[in-house]
Amino acid sequence: MTFPTLTAWHGLVRSRNTKGLNSLLANNAIFQSPQAGKTITRQYLSAALQVFGNDSFHYVREVAGPRDAVLELEVEIDGISVNGVDMLKWDDEGMVVEFKVRDRPLANDPRRLPCLRGRSRPGIRRRKGGLWSMDE
Repeated sequence: MTFPTLTAWHGLVRSRNTKGLNSLLANNAIFQSPQAGKTITRQYLSAALQVFGNDSFHYVREVAGPRDAVLELEVEIDGISVNGVDMLKWDDEGMVVEFKVRDRPLANDPRRLPCLRGRSRPGIRRRKGGLWSMDE
């Protein structure tokens, strides 16, 4: 079974079209860091599409239902292998209302910090403890 929201997400990932996020995210979308709101969610996902969006990125497994999906991914970034999970939840209109990302290994690996810092969006910075936050 296919789900339009999930099909749209896969299209964004393939094309790395960050502008397409606007039409997919609900205004009250939450990026589980926790951060809330469409603007900050779009900024996080735009940065992720830039950092993870290389030719090695691919989903290796997908578990999907009518309003949510879990997508296992693999990617190599600057010689570091990353295995992660994207968890999406959407509303009755097909708008993404929640997005969680879990990745392993080495979420705090010092080799990974330069590639994230160098490619993240302006206004997104790494806080003490390895969390990401928005500049005020």
